[in-house]
Amino acid sequence: MTRTARALGSSGRGALRLSLYLLWTLLLIPLQALAVARGWLLCRTLPRFYHRVCTRLMGLDVVVRGEQVSGGPVLFVSNHSSYLDISVLGSLIPGSFVAKTEVGTWPFFGLLARLQRTVFVERKARTSVDKQRDDIGGRLDAGDSLILFPEGTSSDGNRTLPFKTALFAVAARRIDGHPLTVQPVSVAATRLDGIPMGIAFRPFYAWYGDMDLVPHLWQAFRLGGMTIEVEFHPPVTIDGFSSRKALADHCQRVVADGVARAISGRPDAPVRTKESPPQAAASPTPAPAPAISDPAHGSA
Repeated sequence: MTRTARALGSSGRGALRLSLYLLWTLLLIPLQALAVARGWLLCRTLPRFYHRVCTRLMGLDVVVRGEQVSGGPVLFVSNHSSYLDISVLGSLIPGSFVAKTEVGTWPFFGLLARLQRTVFVERKARTSVDKQRDDIGGRLDAGDSLILFPEGTSSDGNRTLPFKTALFAVAARRIDGHPLTVQPVSVAATRLDGIPMGIAFRPFYAWYGDMDLVPHLWQAFRLGGMTIEVEFHPPVTIDGFSSRKALADHCQRVVADGVARAISGRPDAPVRTKESPPQAAASPTPAPAPAISDPAHGSA
């Protein structure tokens, strides 16, 4: 932990937040486990409530821009800079995450991921792409919305990495005869105790590279309130693009622009609070967007 982090943080505040977080989590684990085992609708709705409380306990002030698509299965695609993104997006979206297989083996957090009915994929195994697509597609067919981090890893929060296109193959799926709705989402940590974070302070939120998880988590609990800006961009479908790569490039471009606007302090979209309900269900066939090709992003 850096000297700056020690100066900004409070061990007393960190201990209180951590204790409340653990207590809240341990209280809800048995209920969610029972709901998953019995197949109750609660297993889909409880995680959102859980994450809403978690964001408050961790001092995360989530500001939402744009309109979230509601109704029907949706594939949300977002940039990814921290494990804290799970609680931020989980507090807003009634859905499950798509995560790499290793996450399911992590102590404690792996259990939480399984209880949220996470879809685990082996990103490096090209021979299993068809199975992964079918696993994700099966969940979408069942009416579940899914949250995908197409970068394949976490970034430093100051930029958005190229999106890997393999899992965008599921976007070709038809749901009740309609193309699957894909909604790009930008997530950016912008302020610490009301002060713009900048490149120097953003690693207090972002977890990437060879950072150790436990010290970083403890530091996050110790610090003051962090503002996280989430922007829901206009939804699209594969029908508006020439290929899944063109769809992935479009989503990456839109998400990257949203992150850049947020961290530069010049957001263009109107703001609504996290508690505001999402807009009524969008049309199952959103207006097509022009295909975008960017050779710098590489192929699937």
